Amino acid sequence: MAPYARRWQALIVLSFSLLIISVGNTILNVALPTIQEQLDASSSELQWIADGYMLVYASLLLAAGTLGDRFGRRKALVVGLVIFAIGSVLAALSGSSTELIASRALMGVGGAAIMPTTLSILTNMFPENERPKAIGIWAAVAGLGVAVGPITGGWLIEHFDYTSVFFVNLPIILACLVGAFALVPDSQDPAKPRLDKVGCVLSVAGLTAIVWGLIEAPERGWTSPAILAAFGAGAAIAAAFVAWERRVDEPMLDVSVFRNRRFSAASASIAFVYFALMGVMYFMTTYMQDVLGMSALAAGERMLPVAVGMAFASRITVRLTKRLGTKVTVSVGLAVVAAALVMVAGFGEHTGDLPLCRTLGLMGIGMGLAMAPATEAIMGSLPKAKAGIGSAMNDVVREVSGTLAIAVLGSILASAYSGGMTGAVDGLPSDAAGAASDSVGAAHHVAASIGGDAGSALVTASNSAFVDAMTTTASIAAAIAIAGALIAAMFLPARARKAPEPALAVEPAAA
Repeated sequence: MAPYARRWQALIVLSFSLLIISVGNTILNVALPTIQEQLDASSSELQWIADGYMLVYASLLLAAGTLGDRFGRRKALVVGLVIFAIGSVLAALSGSSTELIASRALMGVGGAAIMPTTLSILTNMFPENERPKAIGIWAAVAGLGVAVGPITGGWLIEHFDYTSVFFVNLPIILACLVGAFALVPDSQDPAKPRLDKVGCVLSVAGLTAIVWGLIEAPERGWTSPAILAAFGAGAAIAAAFVAWERRVDEPMLDVSVFRNRRFSAASASIAFVYFALMGVMYFMTTYMQDVLGMSALAAGERMLPVAVGMAFASRITVRLTKRLGTKVTVSVGLAVVAAALVMVAGFGEHTGDLPLCRTLGLMGIGMGLAMAPATEAIMGSLPKAKAGIGSAMNDVVREVSGTLAIAVLGSILASAYSGGMTGAVDGLPSDAAGAASDSVGAAHHVAASIGGDAGSALVTASNSAFVDAMTTTASIAAAIAIAGALIAAMFLPARARKAPEPALAVEPAAA
């Protein structure tokens, strides 16, 4: 059957739909200080304004993917866009932190419906020879959102009210909805299996427990009873999910796919890429704003080389993968990420723009080299009928590994920074000493209140402690990226070992 004629135009619609989701959290981070001031939000409320979206989004991905396969992927995309738009309006109109947290959670529901459908529709639209290029564009757009979010958020906060970071979604969503009806074909699992309700419930419950534990662990402590209980419950529910999926006649996820080395090793590679990406974004924004003294907008602009590097890599990855194979391309990409992290570990208190841009651009290239072929390997390991759940698995791996990176690397950074401030806070009142030892930003506020030589000395000490902590954290992240490169080199097959699969019939877009 001939491929869908308007597939490249439809890819534009899918890319903008994806961009909304990838920008979702990064654009908000810039607005959090303003939100805290205007809504009088506590630190805990502020955390859940950001994390409530992530918790709901990550927890619903598998269920949303299987619903798209069962009832139609374009329908899932449209429903997700509408829910995301409603959540954005409610978030902008929120008069309290509680209302904003609930609105952000609703946006997470919409995001969970949008994200897996973009990749699953793409997989079904494009023939096998064009799919790697299309997935490369998809992966580049996913990375672009990480850089576009802080820049857009910074500009909007400087020129408008904080509600603009939510209202800005609406014209893009409207355009995507029009494009979805006009250009995007519908597709679904032709077998129309019965909905695995038990599997859906178990997947949501297990992911909720695990992601909640990862979000709360840095604050409550990794060995606190609540965190241990969350991880224990998550592991038990995950085991129950696997057991159920192995015995049910029509599972939402055929767990035997994890025996496929191409699927499992590619998933691990994606996990390592996103661990590095989200971990670096976490401490680099703090480094650029608090240590180097940049504004939020300027710091966002310095993140652009990541997106540029990923876009450049997406243009050459298809040719490299054809020539060298998935194994070599993904392994080299992760090795390049590790090299960039080593360069980050060498940053100091006065690092200039050129080293920053060079390092972050190199990191973007490495991520682009690894991400696109690994994503294509995951999707190519599953039948097209199961593209929705396959895409959802890919997204779950991204989100859980990114959340894990922020939790683990954030804890390491905080611990190393606090240890580095020992002695520097001697003589300060206990509240001031505790704040200065908690974060470099707080140390600068304490120093401003002290003033004089003592204040300047505290700023110098806090900057030095943060840079030393960042060196330790980046070095650990580099070692993890190297481990990922070795795993890809040992276990990821160079090429697919199955015959090409005929394309599924897709329903033309409405005129």
